[in-house]
Amino acid sequence: MVFVFVLIVVPTMYLLRIEALRYLFIRFSNSSFKRNVLILGDGKAGKMLATKLMYENPIGLNIVGFVDDRKAINEEVVIGKKVIGHFQDIEDLIDRNDIDELIIADDDSNSERVLEVIDTCKRLNVNVRVSSELFDIVGKRLVTEKYADIPVIDVSSHYNNSVTLGLKRTIDVIVTLIAVILLAPLMIIITFLIKVSSPGPVLFHQIRVGRHGREFKFYKFRSMKVIDGEDEDRKKLMLEFMNDTNVKSKIINDTRVTWIGQILRRTSLDELPQLFNVLKGEMSLVGPRPCLPYEYENYDEWQKRRVSVIPGCTGVWQVWGRSSVSFKESVVLDLYYINNMSPWFDLQLMFQTVPAILTARGAK
Repeated sequence: MVFVFVLIVVPTMYLLRIEALRYLFIRFSNSSFKRNVLILGDGKAGKMLATKLMYENPIGLNIVGFVDDRKAINEEVVIGKKVIGHFQDIEDLIDRNDIDELIIADDDSNSERVLEVIDTCKRLNVNVRVSSELFDIVGKRLVTEKYADIPVIDVSSHYNNSVTLGLKRTIDVIVTLIAVILLAPLMIIITFLIKVSSPGPVLFHQIRVGRHGREFKFYKFRSMKVIDGEDEDRKKLMLEFMNDTNVKSKIINDTRVTWIGQILRRTSLDELPQLFNVLKGEMSLVGPRPCLPYEYENYDEWQKRRVSVIPGCTGVWQVWGRSSVSFKESVVLDLYYINNMSPWFDLQLMFQTVPAILTARGAK
């Protein structure tokens, strides 16, 4: 009896299992089980991505077509795949074709257009992945996904709910209270050293732009000699920095920095008073850095998205770039953070901030 079971029943069960797996494979491969994908851009990058996805990684993805303003609708881009609409049609195309994911692979990426598409997909709860020069700075600092050996960056929105934002605020308050208590002796010592280093107040304050463009008073330990009037030279240099993608250095007037100020800047200890901005709810521990009003006035429209959340004491460009990224790259890093903001991401950046400060990497 045992022999019959081993000889007949076991092979039968094995064959049935193989057949069941084959059935599931066929069902999974069926287009009804695939994610519907729309590709924005029919240039070299878009064509290469579509070809690779169709012929090297076909399971799980169904490329519905292309979105491009430079070609006529129904014009073929790669074999069997055509332009099905233009940029202004994206929302309707997503709805009509039941799109699950949009891949931006435009060779001539327009920053404003790319971010408008991301905003639209966020509102419609559609995943977005980017294979675009605009997000190159993110790809250099992250382990990116690969679609058929082509690197893509997930820029889908992952937070946008009151529970996540409430948890973020709770972590801010708890961590900040602990930090203020533990760092109080150090702040007292810094206060004394600033007073003996040069005449002037201990704290330096400025009007900065917070969430949704609301202004607030921003605090730092004073690290520079006091001068009368606004530093117009710095303002001029900062505007040049904002408009030049090749400049990758913070704008600092070294002649004004005091001896204790050099230490404070190098270790970022001059930022400690911002803990009180966090307790007041004007800042978060992690987020885009708050800008000056004249900087905000000179932002391009797409760059103003960085004030859609509460500004932070540290953030992705402080950890990943510090003073070694251009202004545009710093904005892109901030926008990546905004789309991926979560308490877990915040904790990761807080822990990464510590070695960045201790090694004074990129600090000025």
